[in-house]
Amino acid sequence: MKSNKKDSNLRVQVLSQALPYIQKFRGEIFVIKYGGSAMSDPELKKETIKNIVLLSCVGIKLVLVHGGGPEISVMSKRLNLPVRFVDGYRVTDKETMEIVEMVLVGKVQKDLVNLINVSGGRGIGLCGKDGKLFSAKPISKMKKYGFIGEAKSIDTDILFTLLEKGFIPVISSVGTDQKGQNYNINADNVASSIASAIKASKLILMTDTPGILKNSKKTNSLISKMSASEAKKLIKNKNISGGMIPKAIASINALNSGVNAVHIIDGNLKYSVLLEIFTDTGIGTMIVR
Repeated sequence: MKSNKKDSNLRVQVLSQALPYIQKFRGEIFVIKYGGSAMSDPELKKETIKNIVLLSCVGIKLVLVHGGGPEISVMSKRLNLPVRFVDGYRVTDKETMEIVEMVLVGKVQKDLVNLINVSGGRGIGLCGKDGKLFSAKPISKMKKYGFIGEAKSIDTDILFTLLEKGFIPVISSVGTDQKGQNYNINADNVASSIASAIKASKLILMTDTPGILKNSKKTNSLISKMSASEAKKLIKNKNISGGMIPKAIASINALNSGVNAVHIIDGNLKYSVLLEIFTDTGIGTMIVR
C-alpha cells in the first residue's frame, strides 16, 4: 500500500507541474514529425501515439507527419529492388516510387490512423495528392536522385478545417507535380513546410538521437536550447553533420517562417514528447528565433 501511495503522489506531482504548460498551449497548433527506428518497436509506437492523443485531449491541435524509411527498404528488398542512397536521399526511380507510395500511404499511414482511433483520438490520413493538400517540385540534380522532391503550395484550409473539427491529420510525405508525377519527399521537409504554412506554435522532430550535440560522438554533450543563428554556425562549422543537417535546416526554415520553437528529441525514449513539452528541463534540443 505504501508503494502505491508513493506512486500516486508522484503522479499527482507530475500532473501539477504539467498544468502551467497545458494551460499555456491549449488551443495552439503543434506539428510533429514521427519517424526513424522509434516506429519499428510496436509497443513504443503504441505508447507514442497514446502520448500524442493525450496532447490532443488537453486541447492542443496536432498535425502528425510520418516517415517510413525502414519499411520502404524492407519492401524493396522483398521485391528485389535496389536500395541506394546518395547524399542522404533515397534514390527513387519509377519502381521505387511505387513502393514508397504503397508503403507510406497504404500501410504506415493507415496503421498510425488506426492506433490514434483505438487510443481515443480522431485520426485521418492524407498525402499531398488528397484534396491537393500540397504539391511537389523536384529538387536540383534530379537525375542523380530520381523522383525526390520538396513540398510547396500547402492548402491550409484543409488542415484548419480538420483541426477545428478535432481531427488529427496524419500526413504521408508523398506529393505530385502539375503533370501528375509522384515524388518522394523528405518528411522533415513536409513537416517544416506545413508548420510554416499554418504558423504552428511548435514543430517537433522525433529522431534517433538525443538532439543536437556539441560533439556528435558524445551523447552527453546535448545542447538543450539554442537560437537559429547558432544552429547555422554549427552547420557551417560542421558540428552538425550527416542526417542532422536536413533536420537543422528544416528547423531554421520553420523558425524564419513564423514557428515559435522547434524541438528535436529522441523518439526512442518513452514519453519523449510529454517530457519535452510538459517539463521545465525537457529532454532534447529546443531551437528558437
